[in-house]
Amino acid sequence: MGCDGGTIPKRHELVKGPKKVVKIDKHAESAAKWKHCALSQEILRRPIIACDLGRLFNKDAVIEYLLDKTAERPNTDTVTHIRGIKDIKELNLTDNPEWKGDRRNTKGDVYEDIQCGIFICPVVGLEMNGKHRFCYLQTCGCVFSDRALKEVKTEICHKCGEGFKAEDVVVLNGTKEEVVKLRERMEERRAQAKTKSKKSKKIKAAETVATALESKEEEAPAPQEDPTEGAPPEGGESSQSAAAGPSGPSDSSKDPKSSTSSNDKRSYQEMTEKSEVFKSLFTTHSSAKRTKAQTSNWVTHTPYHF
Repeated sequence: MGCDGGTIPKRHELVKGPKKVVKIDKHAESAAKWKHCALSQEILRRPIIACDLGRLFNKDAVIEYLLDKTAERPNTDTVTHIRGIKDIKELNLTDNPEWKGDRRNTKGDVYEDIQCGIFICPVVGLEMNGKHRFCYLQTCGCVFSDRALKEVKTEICHKCGEGFKAEDVVVLNGTKEEVVKLRERMEERRAQAKTKSKKSKKIKAAETVATALESKEEEAPAPQEDPTEGAPPEGGESSQSAAAGPSGPSDSSKDPKSSTSSNDKRSYQEMTEKSEVFKSLFTTHSSAKRTKAQTSNWVTHTPYHF
């Protein structure tokens, strides 16, 4: 079949052997992780986010995945642990002044350095290209190199000044062993959050029940007491109660009409006493008149004659 014109086929053209394993350049692969989204494989552009396992994503790609998880997408294994927006953190990155973008080599006649990173460390100045370890803080989202965190040991962010702990440091694009450790830490954090939420719900339920009981007690009307009950006897009633003795109260104290009549008598006596005091202020009152012993036998001009 074929071999026209005196062509001589070779062995490798007739016999198909085993396929050669394609070797991938490790440096090129690591450089691609720092420049492309782990989900959509597009070039990273702001806003850039990271998950609890230290993978870099474009925010719009992750939001599209969360809105429609049924759609078929490549590399969905990288985002299966992301349940919502709370599981991601927007990164605060520092631009590399030497990075000019992809537009400078549109014709293909300019040398392009693959190892040139888009972002750098704000403390040491190392490029984020895969050669050096980089970490981000879950509290504020600032990104630093591992060398900067080791040389300048502090519990305050070098860029924004917010405090952090050793547990808040997450390695970006780490090795398989580091990813396993980060996954265990993520599961522990989520379990603690569940227990805290359950306790807070129980406390809130108890507080609501207590407030409801207090409001009901305040709204309930207080029992009205009769003002005549328990009042100490006055005037004639005191003598009647003393005459009754230890055997018990008399029949007059039990009758409400007798109590009202005694109250009327007391009020009348008080009114008359007050009126007598008021009348004694004037000369027409009997206390201001002279008696026979005070008057003289002869007639004289006195102011009382008229």
